[in-house]
Amino acid sequence: MSFWQRFLKDKLAVSGLIVVLAFFVLAALAPLLAPQAPDAIDVGATLLPPSAQHLCGTDELGRDVFSRLLYGARISLEVGFVAVGLATLIGVILGALAGYFGGLVDAAIMRLTDIMLCFPSFFLILAVVALLEPSIFNIMAVIGLTSWMGIARLVRAEFLSLKEREFVKAARTMGASHGRIICVHILPNALNPVLVSATLGIAGAVLTESALSFLGIGVQPPAPSWGNILTEGKDTLGVAWWLSLYPGLAILLSVLGYNLLGEGLRDAIDPRLK
Repeated sequence: MSFWQRFLKDKLAVSGLIVVLAFFVLAALAPLLAPQAPDAIDVGATLLPPSAQHLCGTDELGRDVFSRLLYGARISLEVGFVAVGLATLIGVILGALAGYFGGLVDAAIMRLTDIMLCFPSFFLILAVVALLEPSIFNIMAVIGLTSWMGIARLVRAEFLSLKEREFVKAARTMGASHGRIICVHILPNALNPVLVSATLGIAGAVLTESALSFLGIGVQPPAPSWGNILTEGKDTLGVAWWLSLYPGLAILLSVLGYNLLGEGLRDAIDPRLK
């Protein structure tokens, strides 16, 4: 049975893929789907409940919550993919070097990994972001620079196994350079678990960005973010429940979608893990 056949048989994984694609479409079409600009203020329409005119209601400044959610999806996807892309790049490079060369290189990289793992990730991110100017670029960089350790360990383990295979020994015998062996012969065969880890990592990055924005040190207003919409909602929870409900549902569905997709990819890549 092929990879796609195994994946499509998993209804939860397919559901996760549909949710992820739906958020992609909504984010891409935000300028067309949003009834008004996300920062458009209307003092005559403050804290209106959901209606045909405002599908998700309005906030305390009269801004359309549905429009802000659509544009917030763009920020969440951007943070998730850029942060995880950076973490994956660092993790793959360090894991490949540690697994292939071993010895002192492996020891140095793994001790650095152990030191990074000693710090609670979220509090480390909080500390670094608090020292920097809050911005989406700093958030992406900080999340990426503090979440590469798991991928590095995965890649190292794959390299330790693959570098003793016959095809790698044959490449060495034919005089292939270390760079060619790493990039051409071993790395393509070590990327399957990385794909799964990166997919699950996007869900973690979305949660982290939302939490930072909720605490006021993430994406700064008036730029819309699911986290800062939640922050606005907590102050008016008794009279404007929709300000907390809809961004909370967006975060829940997005994270659930990526987790289901990641689990489905893992099972489809290696069905023995089920």
